[in-house]
Amino acid sequence: MSAQAQQSEEEWADIAPDAARRLVIAAVQAFAERGYHATTTRDIASRAGMSPAALYIHYKTKEELLYQISLVGHRLALDILERPALADGSPAERLADAVRSFVRWHAEHHTTARVVQYELDALSPEHRAEIVGMRRATDAAVRGIIEDGVRSGDFDVTDVPGTTLAVLSLCIDVARWFSTEGRRGPDEVGDSYAALALRMVGAAGA
Repeated sequence: MSAQAQQSEEEWADIAPDAARRLVIAAVQAFAERGYHATTTRDIASRAGMSPAALYIHYKTKEELLYQISLVGHRLALDILERPALADGSPAERLADAVRSFVRWHAEHHTTARVVQYELDALSPEHRAEIVGMRRATDAAVRGIIEDGVRSGDFDVTDVPGTTLAVLSLCIDVARWFSTEGRRGPDEVGDSYAALALRMVGAAGA
């Protein structure tokens, strides 16, 4: 098994049975490569080594597959950001940790992240509303750290909501351009973006 295939298996290990997990992995690859609307259920089933009829045993629609991918991805994103948001340490330490971890995930899982972050509008209204709620929670986690820094005098920020959006957008965009064949790995990109985020909020010594 290739390193990328092994990573995909680990990423979706909580999805069972095996056939459902294979379909999710295949859907991620197809959506990232072709886009949600250009991908058919036949494309997904073929990538998973299954018949189109077998797909419907586990997922009623293509949109249900996208929802499963989005739900898992956004839960991971929220967990990544809430840990430093609730941790001890200075605002600068917590913001750097949050950005470093969030960027690293978007780099290491850039294929999944592209689907999770950029196919939101393809979800049904009900599913989209649920995912938007989770995105608001991720925004609140980062905004809370920045607000703490402003209150303590560690950060010099006049527009907290706008700065929060800028920091998160910077992190998310990594999924769009990151390549495993590039010069920098996930750790190096994470460290670079953490330093950049601290400069954006005017942290002392940044």
